[in-house]
Amino acid sequence: MKNTKIKTPRVAFGKLLLNEARLALRSPIGIGMGLALPLLLLVVFGSIPVMRQVSSDLGGLSYFALSFPILIVVTVLTLSIVILPRSLIKYRETGILRRLSVTPVPPSWLLAAQIAINLAIVVVGIIILTAAGVAVFGLEIPKNIPEFLLADFLTITSLFAVGLCIAAMVKNDAVAQGIGGFLFFALMFFGGIWIPRPLMPPMLLDISNGMPLGASVDAIQRAMQGLLPSLQSILVLTAYTLVFGYLAVRYFKWE
Repeated sequence: MKNTKIKTPRVAFGKLLLNEARLALRSPIGIGMGLALPLLLLVVFGSIPVMRQVSSDLGGLSYFALSFPILIVVTVLTLSIVILPRSLIKYRETGILRRLSVTPVPPSWLLAAQIAINLAIVVVGIIILTAAGVAVFGLEIPKNIPEFLLADFLTITSLFAVGLCIAAMVKNDAVAQGIGGFLFFALMFFGGIWIPRPLMPPMLLDISNGMPLGASVDAIQRAMQGLLPSLQSILVLTAYTLVFGYLAVRYFKWE
């Protein structure tokens, strides 16, 4: 009897997780934006010879090498800021979360399933990007693997916390779409997608260092060069994780 009680929640959550995975495959915008877009940008940047030329203005790196950490962060940003909040808000708007509250399945399981699905896509995306960059375009393997993984982990926790905060505080899908789109391009700018961080004016670089994408790109870039992520980057990403994670938990509404 005890084993049955233990297994039943696991089986129920497994079925819920499988159902959410099927829905993600039927509406593959998350997979398309989270996996295909960064990979397409990788191919474009890697196929332009001038972008693979080392420049002293870029700290002895090529624009391609500088853009690679940005592409990793774009993968996380797309799923956490654009896809995840809208999925949860739609579930709230359509009453799915409310209906789950009167069933034996806790609404929190749906939240956990959504996070798990998007997290899985992020992990797969980072692996594909890294493998393609190294195998196809001659990108160097990250020289400091533990710090590279730490930087990726903090990037994921900080941006997912921001995305869950949006899901907690925004009630309308259209509003969430607007906020997600604005944050996507604003954070991309401060991450260095248009102006490489080494070329940013001092004031703009200071702002970038205080943003989650700027801190993430800095931490990942340093790890790829065999350096330790700066203490500032770690503290910034940790602060975003804790502050926005707390706000998400504090203000999340099931109805």
